[in-house]
Amino acid sequence: MARTIAVVDYGMGNLRSVSQAVRHVAGAEDNVVVTDSPQVVADAERVILPGQGAMPDCIAALEHSGLYEAVMNAAQTKPMFGVCVGMQMLLERSEEGGVDSLGLIPGRVRKFELGQRRQADGSRFKVPQMGWNRVFYGHPHPHPLFDGIADGTYYYFVHSYYAEPQSTRHAAAYADFGGIFCAALAKDNLFATQFHPEKSADQGLQLYRNFLHWNP
Repeated sequence: MARTIAVVDYGMGNLRSVSQAVRHVAGAEDNVVVTDSPQVVADAERVILPGQGAMPDCIAALEHSGLYEAVMNAAQTKPMFGVCVGMQMLLERSEEGGVDSLGLIPGRVRKFELGQRRQADGSRFKVPQMGWNRVFYGHPHPHPLFDGIADGTYYYFVHSYYAEPQSTRHAAAYADFGGIFCAALAKDNLFATQFHPEKSADQGLQLYRNFLHWNP
């Protein structure tokens, strides 16, 4: 059965890389579309919300694009995958610009404040975190999107801010960068990662593959 997977184009995402990665793991009948159409988002079976850049710009762009209502409706009715700032947008408020975000998961977005803290090799932590880091789901029953993925697998991050969900039950995975932080969020039909699956080789493709088969 043909399905449409909508990659939301509100002008602030890594659209080409995300769509290519999803197409790579999609079925022959799946239609992966990068779209700025609210109707296409409404009609799609699954939705991916990418994001990069500053949170205030992303929220403003989503509102000005005319896609805000379609994204909010999709978040209530179908599987949705948020990526990077697309994950942070799911929370209630961000320290970046002091803006309200979508409020779909209780919590806030905070800035890394690492001061003079040093890494194991003696070097100072540099913000943004840019590069590979290990992601741990840390319990015997990981979220279904981690099926087939070993605990402690490396993923690629680029970010200066991190998600702080109000409840640990919405934290699907963690990483360590000068302290433990939430690397993946999950609530009902929503799943999101701070890291970039589309830049994370086979382990990133496996996440997208699992998303396409996930029935929350």
